[in-house]
Amino acid sequence: MPLTRREHVLAEIGRLRLCATMRAKDAEIACDAMRAAVAGGFRMIEFTLNTPGALELIRAYADGGDLLVGAGTVLSPAQAADAVAAGAQFVVSPVCDPEVIAAAAELDVVSIPGTFTPTEMLTAHRCGADLVKLFPGPADPAAYVAAVLGPLPWLRIFPTSGTTPDNFLDILRAGAFGAAFVKSLFEPAEMARRDYAAIERRAAGIMERFGAS
Repeated sequence: MPLTRREHVLAEIGRLRLCATMRAKDAEIACDAMRAAVAGGFRMIEFTLNTPGALELIRAYADGGDLLVGAGTVLSPAQAADAVAAGAQFVVSPVCDPEVIAAAAELDVVSIPGTFTPTEMLTAHRCGADLVKLFPGPADPAAYVAAVLGPLPWLRIFPTSGTTPDNFLDILRAGAFGAAFVKSLFEPAEMARRDYAAIERRAAGIMERFGAS
């Protein structure tokens, strides 16, 4: 039996593992900075819906067909539907909202709700979440992931804030399903001066380390 779209995307997330997550106050900067991350090797990307023009950015990057594109800061079923209509293949939230998880399942896309405690993670899992986003980031994400997976080994944990070029391999080795880079990839000072070459170099360095691991 062929995979559903949701199953296919989940498998692709498991293969790619690393996501570039964009949250910005300017659509042009967001677009150009993400282009630098893609040039550096990222193939899974996310635009948060509180970025100006987020739906248009999702649509533009999804149209090429060679990237896995998601929407972040999805807070309602209506936002999930809008994001999927624009081309999003997974929806990410900062919180665990059963209605958003259910909407994602109906739309046949992957849901990644925000959780922090083991109780929240298990609740999201029981609501049907495909992955659980670890948010906000603990002081030692790798140790935290390993501790949670001890009694709850079936959880697919996906840390976001707290992931850096220095610790992401430790996070993956601890058992995380994947990890997302936000400010540690898109450094605010570089974004402000539109230093996209620096972002591309950092992205390439991350991907080189990932490939060699």
